[in-house]
Amino acid sequence: MSVDVAIVGAGFAGLAMAGALRRAGRDSFTILELGRSVGGTWRDNTYPGVSCDVPSHLYGLAQHPWPDWSGVYARGDEIHRYLQHVADAEGLRERLRLDTALLSARWVDDGWTLETGGAHAGTTRASRLVLACGRLTEPRIPDVPGLETFGGPIFHSARWDHTVPLAGTRVAVVGTGASAAQLVPELVRRGAEVVLFQRTPAWIVPRGARDYTADERRRFAGRPDELAALRARLYDEGEARFASRSGDADAAAAAVAEARAHLARQIEDPALRAALTPGYAFGCKRVLLSDDFYPAVASPAVTLEASALARIDGGALVAASGARHDADLLVLATGFTASQQPYADLVTGERGVTLGEHWASGMTSFASTVVAGFPDLFVLNGPNASLGHNSSVLMAEAQAEYVVRSLDVAEARAAAGSADESCAADETGAEDRDGACHGARARSVLRLDPAAERAYTERIDAAAASTPWIRGGCDNWYVDERSGRLTLLWPGTVGAFRAMLDESDGSEFLPAGATRDPSRVRGET
Repeated sequence: MSVDVAIVGAGFAGLAMAGALRRAGRDSFTILELGRSVGGTWRDNTYPGVSCDVPSHLYGLAQHPWPDWSGVYARGDEIHRYLQHVADAEGLRERLRLDTALLSARWVDDGWTLETGGAHAGTTRASRLVLACGRLTEPRIPDVPGLETFGGPIFHSARWDHTVPLAGTRVAVVGTGASAAQLVPELVRRGAEVVLFQRTPAWIVPRGARDYTADERRRFAGRPDELAALRARLYDEGEARFASRSGDADAAAAAVAEARAHLARQIEDPALRAALTPGYAFGCKRVLLSDDFYPAVASPAVTLEASALARIDGGALVAASGARHDADLLVLATGFTASQQPYADLVTGERGVTLGEHWASGMTSFASTVVAGFPDLFVLNGPNASLGHNSSVLMAEAQAEYVVRSLDVAEARAAAGSADESCAADETGAEDRDGACHGARARSVLRLDPAAERAYTERIDAAAASTPWIRGGCDNWYVDERSGRLTLLWPGTVGAFRAMLDESDGSEFLPAGATRDPSRVRGET
């Protein structure tokens, strides 16, 4: 199969990219998806209590408002169904290659050769490659001595085994991040006893969750302007949160006061309250939203072990404090390998350099989307495209729009008589003896100037240097442990990200036909 654009991943980012291509009249694309349905994170994470911390009417694609969300915050299964709706509404089913694993992607002869396995095993040729693989895909399994000797079921929260009974079970949960904050209260509601291993407490603020009434949902459906106004208000509220997360002294102080008051209202025991109080700057780690985590931890059903799981010895779970705990089930709510993306070693650019090698000291890019040494490659939800204050869907949508504009730049170059002109590799394109393209778009290969990537990386480093993510006194998944650089978060507002993309006019790409020495590509970035 040959297409103009191959998209890898059918979560929010992949569907946003496909929709943007379709609206731009670019119909030669395919979507490769490892899972058996669209949905990404929201297909894979099915642990009890899974939901989103972004308000439901902001956590959706702008082109596909959804008036029937059940409440202020959507459940995971609802989001999965929403993404299936988007795929149908965009007419993407015939473009989807589900249950199809990307085995390798290699730049060969001015195009991408993709090898796939699974339901659609084989070779695909694509002029452009979009990686929309997500950040939260590969569970992080902690290095705990004796882990394999645990006598009961053990699994990561993102790989939940629903055949394991919970009522009357003693469950050990490792981690107190976003998943655990949702999971622990639900375990208690289902009749489980919980031992909660907390290496580091989180800053938690009120969630304010509630269901929408039937009247509200009918009004959203019948008055699109009201729904749009709600989305705009939620967006503004999210942007306003950036100040407290990024280190503004006054905003952070107000947020800390709110979090401490929330803790004091819900935890009466001074010792337990002290154990749940963070000792690092607000925003350094992901700020959690919950109305029921603290009450669950304070209940007789939960034992808080305020230290990490150190080892498993003779069937007992031994904490760093030396305390020993018994459990029937062990759940690892330990996050993901976000800073080192698993797809990076599968993608080989010019001169045989893999994306993993290029990112050996941390992910880098220009505009969080394009990478030097990897022509016609676009990465969504990759380097510095995450957010700690607003909806990450907004970032993916902005990146998809940038990709479409970049393809327009390539066509304009080709139409101007670029020496690098060729026919797009789609099913209809053909080239006559004079080299003219018929039935296909003229194409010019886009190669990022390494200097643009270097300058963007320096800009990110400078913006992050004084923030809590770097200087806040915690370990977080935003920072690459190999270099100490902020590689996941965008250190600005969504508005600033969009403005940066809008300023990009194609000059970030090398002149058509130009190449760079591979040693310089690697050394300069």
